[in-house]
Amino acid sequence: MPTPPLAVSTLLLAGGQGQRVGGQDKGLLQWHGQPLISYLYQQVRPLTDDLIISCNRNESAYSRYADRLVGDAEEGFPGPMAGLLAGLAAARHPWLLVLPCDVPGVDAALLQALLGAAQRTGGSAMVRQGGQWEPLLCVMPTRLRGAFEHAWQAGERSPRRVLLAQPVAAVDCAAGDPRLANLNTLGRLEAPS
Repeated sequence: MPTPPLAVSTLLLAGGQGQRVGGQDKGLLQWHGQPLISYLYQQVRPLTDDLIISCNRNESAYSRYADRLVGDAEEGFPGPMAGLLAGLAAARHPWLLVLPCDVPGVDAALLQALLGAAQRTGGSAMVRQGGQWEPLLCVMPTRLRGAFEHAWQAGERSPRRVLLAQPVAAVDCAAGDPRLANLNTLGRLEAPS
């Protein structure tokens, strides 16, 4: 009998300051005629009935892509760890799929690999590209909320360190995998694909 799929909430991280794009809201920047967030929405919408976007501005623009919006508990764009904390607190399911808003090439095969690795091991699964862990491309059990909150209170701001302190399965991708192209600068957004 096949194992049922994970009950997963999905968190799209779009709450950054956008320093590398002149302070613009990265998730809403256009790429091939659509906002970056729309590419991720198209991939994850079939996987969940609990789609959360972490954003700290432009809520009305993001609301069309989410079931719920969350924001950082602290002012001043404190980083992705704050978005993860907000997403973990809001998630309705036992698992949380996390993706940043600036990787529009993520495909269904990669998402299924992450979900499958988490399901097989019962713990977190994270992309490892060319040997480098990518903590914002992961699936984690929401029971890790306490570990993230404890780490935050202790001054930790690295999601990678928090995740790697727990058992984690690697989903290995080659260096330069086009699915993981990070469009986090205006030059990369404007480059021909």
